[in-house]
Amino acid sequence: MISVKTYTLFTDHDVYLFKEGRHYKLFEKFGAHSVEKDGIHGVYFSVWAPHAKKVSVIGNFNNWNHKDHILYPRWDESGIWEGFIAGLTWGTLYKYAIETAYGEILEKSDPYALSWEQNIQAASLVSTTWYEWEDREWLQNRWKKNSLDAPVSVYELHLGSWVREGDAPETFLNYRDVAKKIVPYIKEMGFTHVEFMPVMEYPYDPSWGYQITGFYAATSRFGSPQDLMHLINELHKNDIGVILDWVPSHFPGDANGLHRFDGSFLYEHEDPRKGFHPDWKSHIFNYGRNEVKSFLISNAMFWLERYHADGLRVDAVTSMLHLDYSRNEGEWEPNIYGGNVNLEAKAFLQEFNTAVYKEFGNNIITIAEESSDFPKLTKPIHEGGVGFGMKWMMGWMHDTLDYFKEDPIHRKYHHHKLTFASMYMYNENYMMPLSHDEVVHGKASLIYKMVGDEWQKFANLRALYVYMYTHPGAKLLFMGDEFGQTNEWNFTRSLDWHLLQYPVHKGVQTLVKDLNHIYRYEPAFYENQYNPDGFEWVEANDENNSIYVYLRKGKKKDDAFMVVLNLTPRVLDYKIGVNAASHWEVFFSSDDERYKGSGIKPEILKEEYGQWMGHSKSITLKLPPLAGIILKQKKDKKYKLQRIKLHKR
Repeated sequence: MISVKTYTLFTDHDVYLFKEGRHYKLFEKFGAHSVEKDGIHGVYFSVWAPHAKKVSVIGNFNNWNHKDHILYPRWDESGIWEGFIAGLTWGTLYKYAIETAYGEILEKSDPYALSWEQNIQAASLVSTTWYEWEDREWLQNRWKKNSLDAPVSVYELHLGSWVREGDAPETFLNYRDVAKKIVPYIKEMGFTHVEFMPVMEYPYDPSWGYQITGFYAATSRFGSPQDLMHLINELHKNDIGVILDWVPSHFPGDANGLHRFDGSFLYEHEDPRKGFHPDWKSHIFNYGRNEVKSFLISNAMFWLERYHADGLRVDAVTSMLHLDYSRNEGEWEPNIYGGNVNLEAKAFLQEFNTAVYKEFGNNIITIAEESSDFPKLTKPIHEGGVGFGMKWMMGWMHDTLDYFKEDPIHRKYHHHKLTFASMYMYNENYMMPLSHDEVVHGKASLIYKMVGDEWQKFANLRALYVYMYTHPGAKLLFMGDEFGQTNEWNFTRSLDWHLLQYPVHKGVQTLVKDLNHIYRYEPAFYENQYNPDGFEWVEANDENNSIYVYLRKGKKKDDAFMVVLNLTPRVLDYKIGVNAASHWEVFFSSDDERYKGSGIKPEILKEEYGQWMGHSKSITLKLPPLAGIILKQKKDKKYKLQRIKLHKR
């Protein structure tokens, strides 16, 4: 009796597109699919292993015997092996036993598997992504939420350590249990989106998910594919977008993973100068290989289509684009023009962005985590750009945190670390991150990056958040930072939620909640966030007082806010230039008692006509210590009418 029967899901056109690097739905063809042949139910398997002498399916159904279920190589030199095995069902454990050209037998998990085991064996499971979604309304309207002129405030979250049960701290919560807790919390806090650190299957917990082996599998640490879909579905039903971290930059060398998949360097470069990452001890994808491009772009499509993700934050883009990234002289090979740009990686990213935006339009966002000044990352490809929707503003993050580490006495010497971002903030569509990377490996939590005693640390953190939320650009805040987590982030345990019993921590959380509300519901803070018309410096050079004053302006002429940052512990009466026709009122203060500040009320002490800061009028504002103040422009219709009448006369 033949144990494997011939069967295929591939058409000639599928194979042509795969070999050309332009098949973007490979998950519909490769992997393990429940099908019916000649009235018999079973599973169709297909895998790419062009240098293999033989490929068989091994599993719990044949006692892991590599001699019983041998797949058939296709006749078209595609390198695809396939076949149908009757009687197998969902939940079957399997791997591919691949005999290399040198006679070695490699046991590999399925690169396209939808589920993996959580053990040393880490076998693949025959699984499905079938799910009854209930988020149609969200999908129809999400383009409004993901638009560049919409407020985008992201809560970055690691599923394994956001929260754990007190009586079982070593146990992960299921995706569904997380949904019960995270949905009301995100709604209460006012974030528009949640960003999950990688949810794809990974073998090593300390990698936080960034060393992926199962690119198409939702990690089974937290449940099934349907459990993750339930979590995303519940977020969408509550008007919350979902961004997934995506890692097309590298993969680990685990024996059952992609490394030397068929005995050759199939997915990675053979040349270690291009194919091995010296920092992460991982392997870099060969972006010049068409079949690898199809694998990766199909993977992006998979998470956007099957899991209804609203965006992908692409990890480690800098390492992808630079041939000399983390390499010394002589350890890298220049491109054909003698430069350090990885032209194949750039072309891949351009093709990726072209493909996903063509498929999903402005319903989704692609975001580059990129720390260099690589040009035009968020510009259209027809203009020579790379085509991302947004880019993390890493320079802003580093300069800002460096500034807030300084003692206020010395801040005047570092004043322009906070103004420098305005020199380039419209070069790209920036997202402003305070991310997980800044609160690990001895870098200290955000609250302990702040200088001074306890009161000053919390005052500085509150002022930093005012600066962040009122600066042009989308926002991203890592979990725990919203309430002043004191310990560095530890992926093995829950956040320190007990800190919320202390008023200063509760005050920070309340402040972030209010800032999210202001950002979301005051158009001046978001609708021009990528337009130079939305920002204007009033005072950028008062280093002696460490004062910053700027305007945020909406599309309506009278929709304007003034932000004043006093980054010293002194109370000051400060004179600010304003337009003659404008009237202002205090709208917000980070020093308010509501946030456990000192409670010193900022007040407009007087208004005067006369030149000041280049304006024909001034106001004198009482400034609380280490505080961010927001003033709102009054809409005085009577005053406007009087001015119009005078003008007509």
